[in-house]
Amino acid sequence: QSLASRFYMSSRTLIRRFKQATGDTPMAFLQKLRVEQAKKLLESSLLPVEDVMARVGYQDISSFRKLFMQYTSLTPKSYRERFYLQDTKALPAAVAV
Repeated sequence: QSLASRFYMSSRTLIRRFKQATGDTPMAFLQKLRVEQAKKLLESSLLPVEDVMARVGYQDISSFRKLFMQYTSLTPKSYRERFYLQDTKALPAAVAV
């Protein structure tokens, strides 16, 4: 509602126009952004999942986990295990061998 009033339109009009432009509702768009940020943090840091969750704006671990799984088909822990980017400075030397 506050976003709609900021743009001087009804909530319904804002949602309709936003969805027309992005393919998502404002909430779904925000959730995708938060999950993408969480993915980056899980790939690049060893922060506990609870800290990652808080940094991207969630307070409830079960709802975050459910949402994360909805978008990635993996739990946050499984995602980190699969995609964590360790220090790759030694990679070029290993490739050259």
